[in-house]
Amino acid sequence: MHTKKLLLIAPLLLAAVPAALDPVRVAPHIYDVAFENDRVRVLKKIIRNGETPPLHAHPDSVVVYLNPCAWMEDDGEGGKRMQSFKFGEPTWAPAGTYGGQTSNVVQECHVVVVELLE
Repeated sequence: MHTKKLLLIAPLLLAAVPAALDPVRVAPHIYDVAFENDRVRVLKKIIRNGETPPLHAHPDSVVVYLNPCAWMEDDGEGGKRMQSFKFGEPTWAPAGTYGGQTSNVVQECHVVVVELLE
């Protein structure tokens, strides 16, 4: 009986982001809520060069780039690689904790983050 209840609650626990790691709460200068209901939350995000976002978390999300965006990132082998996205390009972002690294964008990036709450 307890196993069934836990299985029903588990997806809700995975989708929830602790208030202390809510990106809108910890980084209102980067994130703004554009739309929200019980199934999704849509955030507008601006990535600026030289800015270091604080530690925050997102549930599984779809990210759509509103302008061409490019930046350098570590390749995990001691080198760097260019990461770039085209206008309108959607990408999948798995649930996780982000932040703490200074942005190194070629130009300011505007994105829409659609957080899946269910």
